[in-house]
Amino acid sequence: MPDSFTLSANLVDVHQRRVYPASVHVDQDRIVSIQEETTPYRSFLMPGFVDAHVHIESSMLVPREFARASVCHGTVATVSDPHEIGNVLGVDGVHYMLDNARDVPFKFYFGAPSCVPATEFETAGAEITVADVERLLDDDRVKYLSEMMNFPGVLRGDEVVREKILAARSRSKPVDGHAPGLRGQDAADYFAAGITTDHECFTYDEAAEKLRHGAKISIREGSAARNFDALCPLLVEHPEACFLCSDDKHPDELVESHIDGLVRRGLEKGIDRFHLLRAACVNPVLHYGLDVGLLREGDPADFIEVNDLVSLRVLKTYVDGQCVAEDGRTLIERVEPPAVNRFVASPQRANAFKVRAPSNRMRVIEARDGQLVTGQREVAPLVQDGCALSDPERDIVKIAVVNRYGQAPPAVGFIHGLGLRRGAMASSVAHDSHNVVAAGVDDEALAEAVNLVIASKGGLAATDGARHELLPLPVAGLMATESYERVARAYARVDALAKQLGSPLRAPFMTLSFMALLVIPELKLSDKGLFDGKQFQFAPLFV
Repeated sequence: MPDSFTLSANLVDVHQRRVYPASVHVDQDRIVSIQEETTPYRSFLMPGFVDAHVHIESSMLVPREFARASVCHGTVATVSDPHEIGNVLGVDGVHYMLDNARDVPFKFYFGAPSCVPATEFETAGAEITVADVERLLDDDRVKYLSEMMNFPGVLRGDEVVREKILAARSRSKPVDGHAPGLRGQDAADYFAAGITTDHECFTYDEAAEKLRHGAKISIREGSAARNFDALCPLLVEHPEACFLCSDDKHPDELVESHIDGLVRRGLEKGIDRFHLLRAACVNPVLHYGLDVGLLREGDPADFIEVNDLVSLRVLKTYVDGQCVAEDGRTLIERVEPPAVNRFVASPQRANAFKVRAPSNRMRVIEARDGQLVTGQREVAPLVQDGCALSDPERDIVKIAVVNRYGQAPPAVGFIHGLGLRRGAMASSVAHDSHNVVAAGVDDEALAEAVNLVIASKGGLAATDGARHELLPLPVAGLMATESYERVARAYARVDALAKQLGSPLRAPFMTLSFMALLVIPELKLSDKGLFDGKQFQFAPLFV
């Protein structure tokens, strides 16, 4: 436990909407008194930031390393859904996250994954049953039922879905939502089933409608899905019902900023600072019942010291009275994590990615920068010797998903919007089942990128034929064992090569990783084939 101490600064009281000079007295891990003063100080004390919905695995860092990075930006807690590693390793994966987070001076609040596997239309590494969910929810460290992605199951009254929701509600634990684009009576029925939040809104009208159904809205700004600009008016109109979250944050961006960056952007837009801080600090704590201090007498001593209320440069971060970051430097000790995995795929040959063209019309996935939703278009394929080829001149390249849990031929389709002009890229981060997803301009490059990932039992790879970059991810094919600084640099290199291959996307690998996420419309690709997320069924590649 830390010793007793006193800090004097201008206190940002979000509850009373006041800023005033004060001395804050901390004894061990709690605030024992706050004494208002008269003379202003140079710095400011604020509640610490809470990421209200994040998959730690998407940072490619184990929990301890995620904490080491994020405390530098004033984050003191996360509401974390471990379903990424759950899809690879099942309940054992969830326990890996809980164990790695243990004894870290940071407040991780994990959920029980509700949808492992995400659908029956793909191959995952594990299943998390109703009984598994119940056992996880009985663990005091598990605070909620993670995002219920199976919204069709909710709407049709699927018994397994209903039992998982009931397991959370009977234990007075919230149920997180996931309902991209759901509107009208379907949205009303979805939230009436006991769902309490949604982080998938990508338009203001959709979010406003879901608020009317009683949902809390997590405004998301991650490395791929960027919805803050569209949804930030809600912070003015409904400050009591909004959270801020990243959902998926790549390591290079986590090194630069976290929730603090969203608060700064809101301030630049003229949004009231107290509305922003309610969403960034207070609302998630109240909704999920977190043991996170909010800078009140008797609270845990979780708070941050910043230089001013405009730039919000974090001078110090405190968790349970312990200073865990100072002047941009983490003070959390690094500990080498163990590697656990499930990866049995064999190397692929180039001819495995050949696609016969039985007609002159084919469906193409349409990727959109900054969005998880995709479109679809029908085009005439470029055909040679009876096979459909990539056509980088029209920005149409092959995309493939390789089953990493068994031996099976890859599923191959075509995608527009990645912008690749040469080479290929591949990743074992492929939501949510985390098979190997790859895209490339020719079969040889596809095979090379895929095989780089397979040889390292998981990772990100980019190749132009003459050279390649690889970020190994030995923990479940999702996370690295290196320090966050090293992982961020390695990611920056492989990201830079993907962009040199022609991709104009802000985060090419993050966008690629969601092309296998069947529960987000419209057209996606699983290891079993092309999938129509609106009809929730497979779709033929050729029309």
